[in-house]
This record gives sequence, C-alpha cells and structure tokens, in this order.
Amino acid sequence: MHELPVTESILKIVLEQAHQAGAVRVSDVYLVIGDLSSIVDDSVQFYWEILSQGTIAEAARLHFRRIPFELTCQDCGHRFTPDGSDYLCPACGGLHVQITGGNEFYVESITVLEPENLEDLIDPG
Repeated sequence: MHELPVTESILKIVLEQAHQAGAVRVSDVYLVIGDLSSIVDDSVQFYWEILSQGTIAEAARLHFRRIPFELTCQDCGHRFTPDGSDYLCPACGGLHVQITGGNEFYVESITVLEPENLEDLIDPG
C-alpha cells in the first residue's frame, strides 16, 4: 500500500520537471529501484495509471531499472551481492560489511514533448 504515496511523489517530481522544461506531454519515465526498497513495480504502474489521468503525464510509459542488493566489505573493500542469508565477504571472510546498493529509489530521467514538436505529433506527414 505504500506505493500510493510513492507514486504520488513520482508524479509530482515528473510534472514539476516537465513544467520547468516547458513540456506539453511526458512520454516516458525512467525509475531506478533498489531490490531492498520493497517497491512493487506492478503496484507503481497501477497507481500511475490512475493518478496521471488528466495530466500531461497520462499514458506515459514507466521503465523500471532494478539495482541489486550489494554489500562492501569494510575489511578488504570487496563489493559483492550476498548469496542467501550469508553476509560474509567471499574474498576475505570478513564480517564487517556495509550496504552499498539496493536502497535506491529515484526518477532517473523523463522524456517530454515540447511545444515546437507538437505539430509532428498531430500531423506527422
């Protein structure tokens, strides 16, 4: 259920950026989501379709890029994706690890249509 406020925030960011760019339409939104964020892509898509109705982002395609859970060993500096529940460094066996990937959640970029390109959309011939 936490995807609703998250999606509201995404839409707010997208509309603010599109407005600053003078866009008349948003066609694509690129999101980066870490595996630890517990964000469900399908839920974000579902809420997006409802919340974006009547805005310049209506019908914009959402693109999800997942970032895997990653740890960095504080003893040897090795970066790794843990296998199961074993968080020992595979390089040195160290126990001092820090999460360095997988918490991400942000709008990476958006694709917009500007007013001067509107004619191409209406009459491409």
